[in-house]
Amino acid sequence: MSRPTLPMKRRQFISLIGGVAASWPFAVRAQQTEKIPTIGFLSASTAVAERARRDAFVKRLGELGWVEGRSVMIEDRAAEGIVERAGEIAGEYARLKVDVIVMAGDAQLLAAKRATGSVPMVFAAAGDPIGNGVVASLARPGGNITGLSVQLPDTAGKRVELLREVFPRLRRLAIFGNSANPVVALEVEAAQTAAQALRLDVVRSEFRRSEEISSAIEALGGRAEALYVCVDPLVIANRTRIYKLALAAGLPVVHSYRDDMEAGALISYGPDILDLYRRAAGLVDKILRGAKPADIPVEQPTKFELAVNLNTAKTLGLEISPSLLARADEVIE
Repeated sequence: MSRPTLPMKRRQFISLIGGVAASWPFAVRAQQTEKIPTIGFLSASTAVAERARRDAFVKRLGELGWVEGRSVMIEDRAAEGIVERAGEIAGEYARLKVDVIVMAGDAQLLAAKRATGSVPMVFAAAGDPIGNGVVASLARPGGNITGLSVQLPDTAGKRVELLREVFPRLRRLAIFGNSANPVVALEVEAAQTAAQALRLDVVRSEFRRSEEISSAIEALGGRAEALYVCVDPLVIANRTRIYKLALAAGLPVVHSYRDDMEAGALISYGPDILDLYRRAAGLVDKILRGAKPADIPVEQPTKFELAVNLNTAKTLGLEISPSLLARADEVIE
């Protein structure tokens, strides 16, 4: 006696279920073998100090289709302003086989370059990438590194002029910087040249480690009336302490980046650092989609910002002219 035939719809349903079940192992294996790209984010100073920069970078990545935790993974490490630590982290990222490293700072970049010559790297900010040997040229960087050159020495004169505008009686200027950072020497020279053109007496105040910062500022003791602070990861990592000491000594401070203003600097003028990190995300996007750093031109800042801290001005007893406040991109009150 022949078995009854299953209705057509039921036969199709069973066949469909069987086919799906048979394909499950293949689908699982495909998911397991599909690699999600990984970015190694290296904070040259501290994670806390560079949080806004990381946030700007990640937000722009998302706009480009790379969502953290879903379509891209991000490893985080902080060098705490220590050059050798930056090299160690780059080596660690190389062993983890990240797809690209994102960082900033000339000395840190050189340390990372020595640690790995194969992992693609994008620098969000470098003061003199050609002069320091990070890239061969802006148009054709060569090697495994590209990014954005901030060329801080080019704007050093403007910062000195702004400080003199706020403090017309200024006669003695201290230039404060990390002598272990190669790009700081360039900014020091540029700031000194600008100061001497304004007939200011210049005092150089240098340090190489965090432990030397307090004594370097305290040693100024009446030798200076204002402080020009050069950009450096060690400065960023210690900025609250630096500006607190400067305020206690009655020294108005000029610096390059807006994100130092909350800590107590009087004036900042320089590239929009958050915009640079957003643009760095665009370079990372190109690399994750197959482009080689050697073929991606190094970009330069297009947005500069002037910020004035009125709270600091009041503490120091300084009057900010209405014309300067009108030119400022941001006034902190």
